Amino acid sequence: MEKFQSLVLEEDKDLHLRSRTEGDLSEGDVTIEVAYSSINYKDALVGNQNQIVKHYPLVPGIDLSGTVIKSRDGSFKKGQEVIVTSYDLGTGHDGGFSQIARVPKEWVVPLPENMSLKEAMILGTAGLTAALSIQRLEDNGLTPEKGEVLVAGATGGVGSVAVNILAQNGYSVTAATGKDSEHDYLKKLGASSIIHRDEIMDTDGTPTRKKRWAGAVDPVGGNTLQYILSTLENSGSVSTSGLVGGIQISTTVLPFIGRGINWLGIDSVTCPMHERKKVWQKLADEWKPSMLQEDMLNEVSLEEVPGVLDKILRGEVRGRTIVKL
Repeated sequence: MEKFQSLVLEEDKDLHLRSRTEGDLSEGDVTIEVAYSSINYKDALVGNQNQIVKHYPLVPGIDLSGTVIKSRDGSFKKGQEVIVTSYDLGTGHDGGFSQIARVPKEWVVPLPENMSLKEAMILGTAGLTAALSIQRLEDNGLTPEKGEVLVAGATGGVGSVAVNILAQNGYSVTAATGKDSEHDYLKKLGASSIIHRDEIMDTDGTPTRKKRWAGAVDPVGGNTLQYILSTLENSGSVSTSGLVGGIQISTTVLPFIGRGINWLGIDSVTCPMHERKKVWQKLADEWKPSMLQEDMLNEVSLEEVPGVLDKILRGEVRGRTIVKL
């Protein structure tokens, strides 16, 4: 493919569909024909709000899956199917909204057996983050027998995958959402109960409340996280991966020293490769979400990406949206 299409964020801070050649690609060791990318909240921050953009021009897209065209490194062979997510992809290095991409070898994960390129992007960074969140909760003692698990922002990408994985593995899951129209969707994913997001927002700064959750997946932050910290059971844990509810929280040491709770930060951007591979393999095997075959998926073309980015910022997208290249 001598020329290919890319969605480029240019110096005018707007997205343009451009015809490019390999000479336009970022530096790297592995050149990939991209089959699919996916659309995340972070992509909307880059493409629509010009946040966390390290240079212009830039191809956004923090996820991609595809087939190796050429490699300077012997670890990857022509024709091999691979996944690339996070690091500087789509923020400081040309990303997945392109038919061809070139990336450092250290970023590349071989596609696990029992997973297709499409399934990899239905999961994408959101699925990886959800799985890392659950892994950390279980590493800190969470089991289905311990009690109820809360998933905040449950109709989003991280939340949807988390609800589905937890439910499939025997957990009683309470899903929190502000969308009354999505209750059937959450029940289909496996939620045992559904509450309105307003019920899990701290409005008065109370440091400890009635204990309720054995664990929680929090892709929201802000006042929602404050509430979760105040309602965890003894030795309960919350894994935090997002900031759509804000970056500021107010709490005290009381729930930490009085109840022994754990606040676990989830970093899917610079997650060590051995952990990354382990979790991707789980997502292909025992943690493979049933939702991969369900109607939670929206598939779009490269031309449709800007419109989806607008909808994400308005909170109008549920589940996962993938880009077919």
